[in-house]
Amino acid sequence: MAQMNMAKAINLALFEAMERDDKVIVMGEDVGPDEGVFRITEGLYHKFGDKRVLDTPLAESGIMGTAIGMAIYGLRPVCEMQFSGFDYYAFHQLECHASRFRNRTRGRVTVPVVMRAPYGGGIRALEHHSESREAIYAHTPGLKVVIPSGPRNARALLHSAIQDPDPVIYYEPKAIYRLFKEDVPEAMETLPIGQAQVVRKGKDITLISYGASLRPTLEAAELLEEEDGVQAEVIDLLTISPMDATLIIESVKKTGRAVVVHEGPRTCGLGAEVVARINEAALLYLEAPIKRVTGFDVPIPYFSKERFFLPDPERVLAASRETLSF
Repeated sequence: MAQMNMAKAINLALFEAMERDDKVIVMGEDVGPDEGVFRITEGLYHKFGDKRVLDTPLAESGIMGTAIGMAIYGLRPVCEMQFSGFDYYAFHQLECHASRFRNRTRGRVTVPVVMRAPYGGGIRALEHHSESREAIYAHTPGLKVVIPSGPRNARALLHSAIQDPDPVIYYEPKAIYRLFKEDVPEAMETLPIGQAQVVRKGKDITLISYGASLRPTLEAAELLEEEDGVQAEVIDLLTISPMDATLIIESVKKTGRAVVVHEGPRTCGLGAEVVARINEAALLYLEAPIKRVTGFDVPIPYFSKERFFLPDPERVLAASRETLSF
């Protein structure tokens, strides 16, 4: 196994996918000789050339519209949007076409396209560069939405997304691109889309999160055990659409308590969907109301104030203790 960060693991997955299948192409703004704003496409242009690594105009709708056509005619485009705050320009193509072609053609035509986009806060960026709007895509029928939380699952999920016959939104939490390293196996791995993971076992409370928010959630779980003697079970969703409700329900039936953590805005966020699934299937197992630790219903603030917006271990810890003491 090799130690690598998430940025390198995603880059490795792109190399592997392109070597394995000559129908896989990479396209986007500055992904060629400049190797992307976060260097995720480093080395791809030199290895595969300008026929498979395509620099595009600054036009997200054009990128996605072109990719949809390519996918319908047999290619597997992987589109990079430089920041998720600008992929709204591509939403028309995704909602009106990519997400609907399977239904529109009664299954005769699928659209195997992947939209990669760095998302979320944590790097003190400018306006439109730190949004967490994954709920918009999760709310769109016909799209699958995956969000890795570390190098190993980032590589595996990207392989699964590229091989999937349907359009996949692959949101990359840029705050952890280079924050830590993990062992990544030499052999290519995939992870099933739609399957969550228990990353820490426990019996007293269930903490549910994904993406960059998983790390403060795990830190809070450690503090609960050290300071309170509480064993928290932590679930990493990995795919937010389709959501693995089965694993969530099994855990909550065991623990009787739950806290959901994400950095996207609170109203109509993924936490609300998780709470609804639990209430529908495990209400009588609950010992306390479910708490949400989320971003706030305001634009994410700039620079130093950003840290007050993002969930941190202290907020997760406080919500957990309130749930436990109910």
